[in-house]
Amino acid sequence: MKFEIPHPLKVEHEELHESLRRATKENGELGEAARAVAGLLHPHFIKEEEYALPPLGLLRDLAGGRVTPDMKDVLGLTDRLKAELSQMLAEHKSIVAALERLSEAAKKAGKMEYAEFAEALMLHAKTEEEVLYPASILIGEYVREKLGLR
Repeated sequence: MKFEIPHPLKVEHEELHESLRRATKENGELGEAARAVAGLLHPHFIKEEEYALPPLGLLRDLAGGRVTPDMKDVLGLTDRLKAELSQMLAEHKSIVAALERLSEAAKKAGKMEYAEFAEALMLHAKTEEEVLYPASILIGEYVREKLGLR
């Protein structure tokens, strides 16, 4: 079974990538800080889109009481997220530190749109840590329980 990242999350990731892409084209300290963020963020986003966020595509069905045997395929994704969660959170710390530098550089350059972007991305990381990652892990546990795969 194929698991799709919910459309609003996919769009949000695309918008964040686009804002960062624009920032990387800036000169000086601002551009350097943005490129540092991009270097950390790109591999992290790949992991999220590969296994951390796709399980969330099951939420609507699960909330509606629909659990099917082919949903067991989500367990590979959620088990991987659970196993790699501490690494994902460590990556967030590095990304947030780089975003703080980006925010400072943007403020010095008078480019408040990039400071606002950095703040938005820091909030996005918090949302993932406190809501999205735990929800993905719970989806796996719920599917495992409902399918009697304990």
